[in-house]
Amino acid sequence: MTRSDSHNCPECSGIVRRRDAEAVCENCGLVVSSETIDRGPEWRSLDGGTDGRRTGAPLRRSRHDKGLSTEIGYGTGSAVSGERQRQLVRMRTQHNRARLSSKRDRNRLYAFTEIRRLVSAMSLAGSVREQACALFESAQSEGLLRGRSLEGFSAASVYATCRTRSIARTLDDVVTDARADESECQAAYDALNRELGLPASPIEPSEYLPRYASDLDVAMDVEHRARECVDLLREAGEVGGKKPSGVAAACLYKAADDHGVGVTQSEAADLADVSLMTIRSTVTDLRGLA
Repeated sequence: MTRSDSHNCPECSGIVRRRDAEAVCENCGLVVSSETIDRGPEWRSLDGGTDGRRTGAPLRRSRHDKGLSTEIGYGTGSAVSGERQRQLVRMRTQHNRARLSSKRDRNRLYAFTEIRRLVSAMSLAGSVREQACALFESAQSEGLLRGRSLEGFSAASVYATCRTRSIARTLDDVVTDARADESECQAAYDALNRELGLPASPIEPSEYLPRYASDLDVAMDVEHRARECVDLLREAGEVGGKKPSGVAAACLYKAADDHGVGVTQSEAADLADVSLMTIRSTVTDLRGLA
């Protein structure tokens, strides 16, 4: 402890001393001032030294080597001779080949690249990419990839992550941007769900409403009314056994109709990729409950 600049406490005139980030009166315990900003170094040395060098980028599950491999950069500068630059190019080529020592690593790199592309195309968060890559790695460790395509398992990993995180994305949404057809994605997802025991619960219809309302360009009060319709169907037990996206589209159509907004049943059905009969039956149920 060191004596602070202010020697006397404003309350009891006691001695004020500095304790770490606070100036405290020794007599009554009053905190006269405090420093909330830690002005110390943001690094720490485990051996008690003063070496402040950084330890590199954080580990990432979305990279096949978790970001631990060495990179040979391209910034050689003009001071390097032409012969030395050609040697660096050859070294970089050999280094890139040596990073992928097995077919397993090459498959993982290809799949992680595909997952990154899918996540970007679907405007999903970076945490979804990390979890999808970890899920693919678990499937590869369990030997689930034999006889199945990497593209299908990459898409299935993204879809399974959306299911476990209750993100409103259907399999059709994933297949639209994937490089695999629906049957490949469905077979890969079934294998993931069966062998890994995914905690995938049905997505609530209300999770689709913000995206559908934005696609149909309806006001916020229409979306609020659609949420009330979803709650009404859930309380009546009419949601079970129906496609959540179809329920959301039907509720949004009913809410738009109540507010006099020009949304047709065909637009709602195309948005959720369901039939007109699904929209009509759900709207009929809503009118019976109103």
